[in-house]
Amino acid sequence: MLVNWAKDKILYFRPMLQLLRILAFPFSLLYGLVVYLRNRLYDMGFFKSVSYQTPIISVGNLSVGGTGKTPMIEYLIHLLQGHKVSVLSRGYKRKSDGFLLADSKSTAEDLGDEPFQIHKKFPEVSLAVDADRRNGIQRLEDLVRPDVVLLDDAFQHRRVKPKFSILLTAYGKLYANDWYLPTGNLRDHKGESKRADLIVVTKCPEGMSETEKIQVTKRLKPKPYQKVLFCSLDYSSEIKSFSGETVALTTLKGKKLAVVTGIASPKPLIAYLESRGLQFEHFKYGDHHYFTDSEIQKFSGFEVILTTEKDYVRLEGKVNNLYYIEVAHRFEEKDQQILREYVLSQI
Repeated sequence: MLVNWAKDKILYFRPMLQLLRILAFPFSLLYGLVVYLRNRLYDMGFFKSVSYQTPIISVGNLSVGGTGKTPMIEYLIHLLQGHKVSVLSRGYKRKSDGFLLADSKSTAEDLGDEPFQIHKKFPEVSLAVDADRRNGIQRLEDLVRPDVVLLDDAFQHRRVKPKFSILLTAYGKLYANDWYLPTGNLRDHKGESKRADLIVVTKCPEGMSETEKIQVTKRLKPKPYQKVLFCSLDYSSEIKSFSGETVALTTLKGKKLAVVTGIASPKPLIAYLESRGLQFEHFKYGDHHYFTDSEIQKFSGFEVILTTEKDYVRLEGKVNNLYYIEVAHRFEEKDQQILREYVLSQI
């Protein structure tokens, strides 16, 4: 099986990868120093952070990938129903430049996979991409006049001072236990967590006890003004296509199934599908991967090809029998109410 072969290769190369990360430690120290100095220059006012009349809610993390930023943006869109919402993203790996406001002709290559996913699901939301967040916000204020702007993956973008910041950290990869790139996964100093209003621990295990939540909170060391919330991933029991077709996940049992992922952390999805009794071959690629013709040919012979929403937008029209599975953050009622009150109080 391809899955077993891939697991064997990962186990074989893991010690080598760990050694490379250890050898890269001096570069991590240099990277950490640069990040520290940059933040201090912002703190002292040498570099300016700009505030805006429009409420800006920032969603981001301290590490690279895999904390669930896009599902959080979608969760906030649901919370803000009834308000005129705009979303501004960098548009990572898009094949366009400058400011771009999504319309009916926009593609995943124009916007980037995750922004395009949001645009397709929420056409009533004005979505724009711009690496220059200041310019992007100003253009949205001029063109759209939104009630609120959701700033995607922007915790490090200190040129903009949001009204409210949500910091995400994955349960299995807490920033408190991490180290700078390239030895670790941190792209910012863990002490910068002090700039967050809410800290959300994502991808928590089902039935997480209150005792464990207290232990995790202690490791994160929140400030008195910060709340720590917990959520888990909620995968759908159905699979869908953008044409509107919906199929129960259970119907995939016994079919020749390929699961294709180009995301930072596919383990939760694979674990969920295995827990539902599905047998499949997993084709794993790097985050935001653009699939080549030869790669597509490898899994085009399967009865069903299942992928994530983010990957679907890069595979649509290139593969037959293609479906995606939706994922969302699920909060317990108490934490959901806290998040709702915090967010709505900013408008």
